Amino acid sequence: MLDALTVAVAVTALALAAWCGHAAYRDQPTKDWHFIGMAVVSVLALAQLVVGVVQLARGERPGGGMAVFIAYLIGSFAAVPAAGFLSLTERTRWGSVTVAAGAVVLAVLEVRLYDIWGN
Repeated sequence: MLDALTVAVAVTALALAAWCGHAAYRDQPTKDWHFIGMAVVSVLALAQLVVGVVQLARGERPGGGMAVFIAYLIGSFAAVPAAGFLSLTERTRWGSVTVAAGAVVLAVLEVRLYDIWGN
């Protein structure tokens, strides 16, 4: 895995979590700007998914097991879009809390991906 990409995904996910957490603190639902932030984080997670699949296709193997690595890759790609979808159904401050929680989950998944790859 690319260390710089892993750090970029984790940092942007934590920034999104802080931003949406602040919106929840101010009793606001997710707004269009939050969805743009979610799109940026999702594009970075998609890039990481592509890099991971390419490295697996080239024959490189994670130290922590292939099935676990693939599951974490897919989960990290799906975390923020799933939280964003749920925030659309909950148009209160709890929608913002949901996105903040999904972004924190993504940051934790990034740490686990780094560990599983064997760095």
